[in-house]
Amino acid sequence: QVQLVESGGGLVSTGSSLRLSCTSSGGTFSNWGMGWFRQAPEKEREFVSAINRIGSYETYRDSVKGRFTISRNNAENTVYLQMNSLKPEDTAVYYCAADLKAGTISLGRTPHEYDYWGQGTQVTVSS
Repeated sequence: QVQLVESGGGLVSTGSSLRLSCTSSGGTFSNWGMGWFRQAPEKEREFVSAINRIGSYETYRDSVKGRFTISRNNAENTVYLQMNSLKPEDTAVYYCAADLKAGTISLGRTPHEYDYWGQGTQVTVSS
């Protein structure tokens, strides 16, 4: 049984940084593409970033490029999202997800492409 557990969320002020972690248990983490999504109240879940199984290719939504960095440590079954220069519009519940079918440079950007999800961690950025 695959489980994904996020951590690292919190309440911060504009311009601050947070580092989210997502640790996997069960399955073979190093075979999966991993993604981060977020969902604000009354909004649809949206893509934030994804990384391929070996960490050689990443993709981001435009609004976080240059501020967020995704990375992974396959030895620790963990994917990270370093978030810098946070803005109030980044406030949301952040979810990590595993794509068991991801290719080396083909990474999913929609929720339905992902197979497993964590429970989410709240990020709140105050103005």
